[in-house]
Amino acid sequence: MRTVIINADDFGVSIPVNEAVEQAHRNGILTTTSLMVTGEACADAVARARTMPTLGVGLHIALAEVPPALPPERIPDLVDADGRFRIEALGTSIAILLRPAVRRQLTAEIEAQFRLFHATGLPLDHVDSHKHMHMHPVIASTVIAVGKRFGMRAGRAPTEPRAVIRKVETVKGVDIAAPFARSVRAKLRRAGMAAPDHVFGLAWSGAMTRTRVRGILEHLPEGISEIYLHPATGDYALAAPGYKYQDELAALLDPVAREIIVRDRITLARFAEL
Repeated sequence: MRTVIINADDFGVSIPVNEAVEQAHRNGILTTTSLMVTGEACADAVARARTMPTLGVGLHIALAEVPPALPPERIPDLVDADGRFRIEALGTSIAILLRPAVRRQLTAEIEAQFRLFHATGLPLDHVDSHKHMHMHPVIASTVIAVGKRFGMRAGRAPTEPRAVIRKVETVKGVDIAAPFARSVRAKLRRAGMAAPDHVFGLAWSGAMTRTRVRGILEHLPEGISEIYLHPATGDYALAAPGYKYQDELAALLDPVAREIIVRDRITLARFAEL
């Protein structure tokens, strides 16, 4: 049995992303999306989601690039002088490990983002994070602990099977995130939460073209997989340099991908259905 969740990250960050998510769900193979509750187009995303009850919407915990949910003065150790997150900085990452006061600020911010999602009234399909920040052990544990109080039942642990990737295309380098991803998956399952067996999107982040998505579907392993993409109808303010947003939208609208799913009897699912 092979089941696949097709997810779009960054819902709510911009109108071009929201447009792409709606197109990909209505006319393509997209089953879920992850909402940035502090994104500038969050209200538009929520309005669109309410018209698509079959789209699973999760929380995309954002601790980089977009504004925090809390006022900067409430989380001084997590932001810079301009109120922007600095959690990616090594010093802040270590401080989260070592300083209880910083961990309390982190917990407060994550809780605030869960509250903003809860206020939308949308069912919580799953939880993941922007730039996989929840691979940090303290952030992972905090997300799970806070998430339990808000009905979190599933999350992403980006355990990408490189053996499958190599059947599609040669990839170089080692997946240094793999041990952290396995740890997150173990934590989720110990907490009684669902996590896919396999996740695809790391090796080709921002470049999940039609050919690559077709290849992954052709070689999809047994069990539950998640394929995540970053579709958009055009560029936007926080767009990552080099990301092929429109190509990723084309992959989600690709009729050949749907034919493979039907031919190989692959089940399309949302996290909530696990």
